[in-house]
Amino acid sequence: MGIDELPPAIEPDTKNWTWVLDGVCPECGLDASILTGREVPAMIRDCVTRWQVVLARPDVRARPGATVWSPLEYACHVRDVFRVFGARLALMLGSDDPLFASWDQEQTAVAERYWAADPARVVAELTANGAALAQAFDQVPNGAWSRRGRRSDGARFTVDGLARYFIHDVVHHLYDVRG
Repeated sequence: MGIDELPPAIEPDTKNWTWVLDGVCPECGLDASILTGREVPAMIRDCVTRWQVVLARPDVRARPGATVWSPLEYACHVRDVFRVFGARLALMLGSDDPLFASWDQEQTAVAERYWAADPARVVAELTANGAALAQAFDQVPNGAWSRRGRRSDGARFTVDGLARYFIHDVVHHLYDVRG
């Protein structure tokens, strides 16, 4: 597959991953139930360093299977996760019980052509987005961790829960790419 060709479609993940807030993920091993939001900024910074290593691999574009994202595609997704959750955090801190805009991750992957991305650009953007989100979580006032927000599917989060839910996604995708 060349970078100009549309790769085989990825089956959308329709699982409701909010269960990760209650215990250990059997795949990646993260136990988000024992974390606090205050621990997340350091975890983001560690994950960014690990993603930088992943993006330096010579086979970063190689898919392990026709319908499984390559490390580059996962990195593009994580870059965008940092951006989307930064916006959600800002919304929660600035509004009472906001409703988050829907985000179709697979549609974004195709529209943004994740498979054709420049790894050097992705590492720069992922690093910047991760640093910005880590700083935003670092600056959450003590009394704001219980502020609430909602996803369009009805899932409800506190700022603390959003932080713990979000970090699972980033850690889990490092597991997916053996990072």
